[in-house]
Formats: sequence, C-alpha cells, structure tokens
Amino acid sequence: MAFRDGPFDNLKAPLAWVSAGAVILAVIAAIVLLLSDRRDVEDPNYALARSGVDAVAAPVGGVFAAPVRWVGQASDYVRGYFFAVSENRRLRAQVAELEPWRDQAIALKNVNARYESMLGLRVEPAVDMVTARSVSESRGPFVNARLIDVGRDGGVRIGNPVINEHGLVGRVVGATGGVSRVLLATDVASRTPILIDRTDARAMLTGDGSGNPRLDYLRGEDAVREGDRILTSGDGGGIPRGLPVGVAARGIDGTWRVKLFTDRDAIDYVRVLLFQDFAQLADPEALNAPPLAAANTAPPPDAATTARIADQEARRRTRDEEEVRRVAEAEAQRRRDAAAQAAAPAPAAPQPAPEEPQE
Repeated sequence: MAFRDGPFDNLKAPLAWVSAGAVILAVIAAIVLLLSDRRDVEDPNYALARSGVDAVAAPVGGVFAAPVRWVGQASDYVRGYFFAVSENRRLRAQVAELEPWRDQAIALKNVNARYESMLGLRVEPAVDMVTARSVSESRGPFVNARLIDVGRDGGVRIGNPVINEHGLVGRVVGATGGVSRVLLATDVASRTPILIDRTDARAMLTGDGSGNPRLDYLRGEDAVREGDRILTSGDGGGIPRGLPVGVAARGIDGTWRVKLFTDRDAIDYVRVLLFQDFAQLADPEALNAPPLAAANTAPPPDAATTARIADQEARRRTRDEEEVRRVAEAEAQRRRDAAAQAAAPAPAAPQPAPEEPQE
C-alpha cells in the first residue's frame, strides 16, 4: 500500500511544511553560529552583523538556559532531600575529625601570641636571650620558685634575670645541664634594686611571700605615688636597667608595695637574659684604643700655620733663655754678696762699763 493510500495521507502536506521550516531554521542557526564564531574578521559590515547577532543571541540563550538551570536546581534539591541523612553523617564525622585540629590551632595561636610579645620586649643595651618554658612550680608561704627547661647547655648561669612578655619574673638561683631554678620576685629571699620612673628615686624590692612585694629603703619626699611605674635600676650590675617590674600601690598596712606586671597571666613561657655584669657589654678594643688614635688622620699644616708655629717656638725659646740668664745672674749676685759678708771683719765686742767705788 502506497503512502498516499494509507492513514497518513492527510499528514503529507503538514509534514512537508514542518520539514521545510526545520531546514530553514537549521540554515539560520548555522549562519548565526558562523557569524558568532569568526572573531578575526576585520570587515566593518561583518562586525556590525556580528554585533547584531550577539545582541539577539544573548537574551535568547538566557531564555533557553533558564529551564536547564531550573531542572538542575530541582534535581539538587531532590538529591539533597533524599541524601540528607548520609550527608549529615559525613559532616558529623568531618567535624569530629577537625575538632582536635581546631583545639591545636587555638593552643598554637596562644603560644604564638606569647612568643611575639616576648620577642617584642627589648632591653637597653641589647642582651642575648634564650626562651624557656616553666615545667614545675614550688609555691608556699615562704617559697616561690619555678623550674624551667633550659640550663647550662643553653648558656644559662646563676644570677641571670628572667622575664616574660610583661616584665621581670625573677632570677636564676640554680642551673644544671638542661634545667634551671628561678627564684620569683615574690620569694622572701628575693632582693631587686629598682627605681621609680617618675622621680628616679632608688629603692629595694623585697619579696615577703605575698603577691605584692614591698618597697624598702625608699628615701626622699614625694618619692613615690600611687600608680608610679617601677623599673629595674641596674644598681649592683646584676640586672640590666629599665626592665618593667610593676606599679606602686599603698598596702593596707600603710607600706608601699608593687603590683607586678607578671601577675596578669600565668608564668609559663619566659626568656632568660644571658647577663652577668656590665663588663660583658663593653667592647675591649674600643676601651683599649689609644687616646691619640686620630692624630695621624689630621691634615698637614699649611705655610702660614707652619710659620706661626715656628715664630711661637722661637719666642718661647727666647723667653726660656732670658729666664735662665736672669736666674744665673741672680745666683751670681747672691754668691758675691755671701763672699763679701764673709770677708768683712767681725765687729769688736762692747767693753763693760767700769764699776763705781762704794762708800
């Protein structure tokens, strides 16, 4: 049976028109694609046509792309809804895995901040330092000491000052190969020479076991006031000058005490100043330099200066010769006078008066 005799005989004409329309649309689409793809043509007419095609293709492409986006969003929503339980489990496992790293990052951030603060603390003059960590604590009514994890192998010696990012902590009173004992400024055996920054008055910071050591041997009128900044004085040569210690405060017993800067945070990370005395800060070569070390660097004198120096030297020589001659003449005159006095006859002795006869 032929096509025209079958049940699709009435569809022949519509199908032909549809096929023709599809071909025309395909040709137009091919032309549009060709115009939009060739970007290296410099013809002005082609550029104008290309701009028109781009202006029309942009909104059309957006319209055709919208259903695709909607379908993608709907599929993501459906997939997320049906797989929410498994996703929740995966996220819970990931959070549990990341929590230790979070805690470690917080701890490292705190340690890094402490290190930056300690590195920012400078003393004048510059002194070598070594960083340490407090490993144990000895605290009681009369003892305040710490053990730190650096010793003689790190250059630490007895008497070295110990600081943290806030100020003075204490000093080293014992050292082994890898451990040192630090006597805190609050210990009853601690004595630190200090000065008041406002008046430059001297005193002694004496520990008594409390958190606020007292100021002893303070002299002068109005030498200290509430809130005055306390620094190390460097007297005695055991501790460098200018290390921050604390602020002055009046105790309940009426004595002057110091609120230590180191009470702000826990004393865990410290720095040990490898300081023995001020002699280690001096340059021996600079101290032993000859007084006239720069004499050889002076330029030679000119002719006028040479003549003036020679004239002054001649006048000085003439004055010296005149002085020698005058002294010689005076000595000769003295000798002549002495000889004349020796040659002159001695004066006769006076005769006694005759005695009158007695009646």
